[in-house]
Amino acid sequence: MKNFDEIVHDLAPRKFERPGIIWIVFLSILILMGIIAYIDQLIQGQVVTNMRDYALWGIYISNFVFFVATSFVGSVTVAILRLTKNRWRTPLVRIAEIITLACIIMAGITITIDMARPDRLLNLFVHARLQSPITWDIIIIPTFIVISILLLYFPLLPDFAILKDHFAKTKPRLSKWYGILSLKWTGSPAQKTLQKKSIRLVSILILLAGILLQTIDAWLFSTTYRTGWDSTNFAPYFISGAFVAGIGALITVIYLVRIRRKLQDYITDFHFDKMGKMLALACLVYIYFNINEYLMPQFTAKKGEEVHLETLFTGHYAPLFWIVTIVGLVLPTIVLMFKKGRKPLPMFIIAIIVVIGSWWKRYIIITPTLLEPFLPIQGVPESWHSYFPSMHEWIITSSTLAMALLIITLLIRYLPAVPIQRTVDEQNMLLTENPLEA
Repeated sequence: MKNFDEIVHDLAPRKFERPGIIWIVFLSILILMGIIAYIDQLIQGQVVTNMRDYALWGIYISNFVFFVATSFVGSVTVAILRLTKNRWRTPLVRIAEIITLACIIMAGITITIDMARPDRLLNLFVHARLQSPITWDIIIIPTFIVISILLLYFPLLPDFAILKDHFAKTKPRLSKWYGILSLKWTGSPAQKTLQKKSIRLVSILILLAGILLQTIDAWLFSTTYRTGWDSTNFAPYFISGAFVAGIGALITVIYLVRIRRKLQDYITDFHFDKMGKMLALACLVYIYFNINEYLMPQFTAKKGEEVHLETLFTGHYAPLFWIVTIVGLVLPTIVLMFKKGRKPLPMFIIAIIVVIGSWWKRYIIITPTLLEPFLPIQGVPESWHSYFPSMHEWIITSSTLAMALLIITLLIRYLPAVPIQRTVDEQNMLLTENPLEA
């Protein structure tokens, strides 16, 4: 068992070493390239993209849906684990909260990037219609951002107070900032009671907001009368898919944090085993909804639906569809059924595959449907009947992903990735229950 000073030393934020600096520079270059490409897109218009009369929504919307889905990890993993008081959650929840905040911020930015006239963004509020799911989307996303910030901030108060004292001599300026952010936390019983109630309330709010956000996101599609989206199954389908993407992203980040920060004593194989079981459960649920979404309509499909399914099963998008389904979903589920598959390194590899598969899954949901309208659009070139992102779209999309990673990296740099006070309290609780381990 480690004492208080050792735990603070292990978990306190540290300066980036050379690999960290290189990583920051790399992400910054990608972001700069994306800004340049976006400025050029504003100047020239959407003509620099490959979005046309058929593909009205392209890779930007796929990316938006991916960010919204990944942000769900804060709703499910954090809220449920906090509300059920699972002790093993401690090393994981803050990283999940950081991922949630980064992804929902980028979701808001990404949907703005897709607008050809972002200067008319105010019209969404001025001329909002409550009948439109888009109106609810622009309400729920800012709300979710605020709740995510609160869920990240409230549990940090004791840690800010600890870091204020820890850096008082070595980094007085940083210590001052931690002191301001701690809101004069002293750890009094009244403060602890208020903090506990606040965290519980925010956990309930973010769980409800997360489900609502995914549902509204699904309604944006299912209320559009198009083959492939016209489904009452879409909301739970989106929620289950978000569960997969979010947990995959969480496992990826906690593995990297564990290695770079040398936190093997805090983020153990036990935690990866638990997360592996959660991911396996999420994948199984998502497979169930995929069966409902794609296999059942095969028996009762109308003409348009039949053409859409053939495009996915045996047509142009079949290779991507089957790779995403089998490699990105079915195989990870099988591997996770075995204990060796839930070890840290296999879990890391599986998580990366799942996250990449989740991103391309959103692309498959959107693009094939748009290219198969009920009525053919008249008077458009043949080249508009197909869609693949232009270089501008790829650069801008890569930039948004880099920006999300940069937010995560910087927050992990200046915040304790693993809660300090909570870790100390749990160790003291363990010593009280098992005094022989002291």
